[in-house]
Amino acid sequence: MTQSAPASSRWVAGLDLGSTGVKILVTDEAGTQLLALQRPTPWQHGPGGTTELEPRALLDTLAGLLDEAASRLDDRPGCGRVEALAISGMGETGVLVDSQGSPRSAGIAWFDPRGAEQVAALPETLRGDFAGRTGLPLGVQVSAVKLLHLRDNGVPLTGCRWFNLPEYVALALGGTSAGELSLASRTGLLDQDSGQLWWELADHLGVGDDFLPPMVTSGTDTGAVAAAWAPPMFAGARLTVAGHDHLVSTVAGGGLDPDRYLVSMGTAEVLLRVLDEPIPYAARAHLAGYLINCVRHIVPGQYAVVAGVKTGLLMRRALQLAGISDRAGRDTLDAAACAIPLEGLLPRDAIEVRGARNDDGVLSLTVRGDGATPAELFNAVLRHGNDEIVRLVEVLDGVIPPARSTILTGGWAGMASVRRARSQVLPGLEVSTRGEDTAYGAARIAARLLTDQTAPPPARTPHTTL
Repeated sequence: MTQSAPASSRWVAGLDLGSTGVKILVTDEAGTQLLALQRPTPWQHGPGGTTELEPRALLDTLAGLLDEAASRLDDRPGCGRVEALAISGMGETGVLVDSQGSPRSAGIAWFDPRGAEQVAALPETLRGDFAGRTGLPLGVQVSAVKLLHLRDNGVPLTGCRWFNLPEYVALALGGTSAGELSLASRTGLLDQDSGQLWWELADHLGVGDDFLPPMVTSGTDTGAVAAAWAPPMFAGARLTVAGHDHLVSTVAGGGLDPDRYLVSMGTAEVLLRVLDEPIPYAARAHLAGYLINCVRHIVPGQYAVVAGVKTGLLMRRALQLAGISDRAGRDTLDAAACAIPLEGLLPRDAIEVRGARNDDGVLSLTVRGDGATPAELFNAVLRHGNDEIVRLVEVLDGVIPPARSTILTGGWAGMASVRRARSQVLPGLEVSTRGEDTAYGAARIAARLLTDQTAPPPARTPHTTL
């Protein structure tokens, strides 16, 4: 997607390393979008749902994406150059890197099921302290558990550093060794109260205080693009790690009001609130019992409460069951789902769906009669997602003041059936007018590298109200 509005020749770019796709979005420094491109994330799938990302495959995908972006931008009148690049992406997935800067592990997907044995074997003192200390529920999703799995299967951790995926890409592009606090918050390695490595867990892992790279905040200049595989248009661009994707999305509209949900619908569906005060230890432990995270925001001094369900994953698998693999097929199904009530035309218990909980993700269907069309199936998945969101909202409302409005973003937000379903359970639902909020938010963070770091955030963008 390109826009033809006149643009400054000083350009910035945001990368979004997502679970479904790797995206780049280029704007001028004022925020006019020039280009948005995407390529599939090059996962390697194994038995039992195991899923990995080879570092070389990721960098090859990025090289192709940057080359294509440079080629398309080169055709624009008054061609400029990309002078700053910010990198955002998924949490939990990362790469072990040795002292020579070489990767020593594949990136294990956050939704990969490995690590259950390590969770069960964790000492009781660590198990009991984990949620309150880290702000995360203890489970196979967190990076610390994946690291225990690697260690127990012969991958040495000593002499290596852990880089979350956006941090690793920044390093591979030529940046300095740096970790970003919102991404570190997703690992289970960070003490939320101190903002430092949780020493007791580090001792259990057998690593020292240099296992995580030096911590910086989102938007900190970490060097310049110097990788030989980066095209000349990007060479020398200032680099920064923008942070965790869902949190970076809040920047796209100029920030998130404290009484508003951001609901980002990708492979995971995330409900996010931004707070000016940290959640205390006991409340973090309570919320973690409902799989709700309390972590550091990309904005210094702010915190985020993040609840998630895997409805995007279930919706994708429902489309696959219906034989749908392209946009045209998805649009046809969307129209068919909207043509019938969300509750469906079948008896109430005709289709039962399970699997949306954040510790699940396995689409389970029980069909108790005929007439289960793709539209009925898809609406049943949406109803199941609604049920899980209602449960999470009730828990959140018991700890923090209830939200009064919602901004919906992400790839699935483009479906009318999805918007209809979520408008029934989320307050004051509005839909973002941007197609790629995370990549755009990263580009806005990159633009700050060209200006005064203390400049006010961009003005809020308009949204479509349902």
